[in-house]
Amino acid sequence: MFNESHREQLSSGMKMLGGELTDKQLDQSIAFLKMLVKWNRVYNLSAIKAPEAMISLHMLDSLAISPFLQGKRCVDVGTGAGLPGIPLAIINSDINFTLLDSNSKKTRFIQQVCIELGLSNIEPMHARVESFQPQQKFDTVTARAFTSLPELLTKTRHLLVKGGKLLAMKSKELDAIEHNDFLYDSVQELVIPSLDVTRHVVIYTAQ
Repeated sequence: MFNESHREQLSSGMKMLGGELTDKQLDQSIAFLKMLVKWNRVYNLSAIKAPEAMISLHMLDSLAISPFLQGKRCVDVGTGAGLPGIPLAIINSDINFTLLDSNSKKTRFIQQVCIELGLSNIEPMHARVESFQPQQKFDTVTARAFTSLPELLTKTRHLLVKGGKLLAMKSKELDAIEHNDFLYDSVQELVIPSLDVTRHVVIYTAQ
């Protein structure tokens, strides 16, 4: 299903984003997508099935927010099948990622991905965001199409250290929202290779 052209699509797309993937990172990325296809036959993990679309909509879309990560601890809330958490963990081996979701089937999939791909910097966590109480708070929270921005701000503040960053990936809902526990930072447009739709990341700083 995945061939050399898809590997090249991912490699060249990452270069357009300003980075570069090693052979190992390319291998892990394609292996992750192959596992996603395999598990998708049993579990409803993703509606995206075409290989080219999976490269752009899953991998490159996720990797586009890598430059905005802060610190050494990141939690990806409502991670689903591990997006953007797994792609980000593949290229940021020096950052520890907690991938949080309330669906146990999805966290089991992530656990198997970690085992098969040898990703020791990921910890899957089966819990609801509002009830998750980590022993150590995080430097960055990422969220991709998880919930509305006001609700996201309310549900995630307890996860972040003071000065920590919330990175909310959005295609709409870009108006700045005031929140007592967060300082609005900026909206950054994300140009995703081979993707015509506009993507943005809304950035807030925890107070």
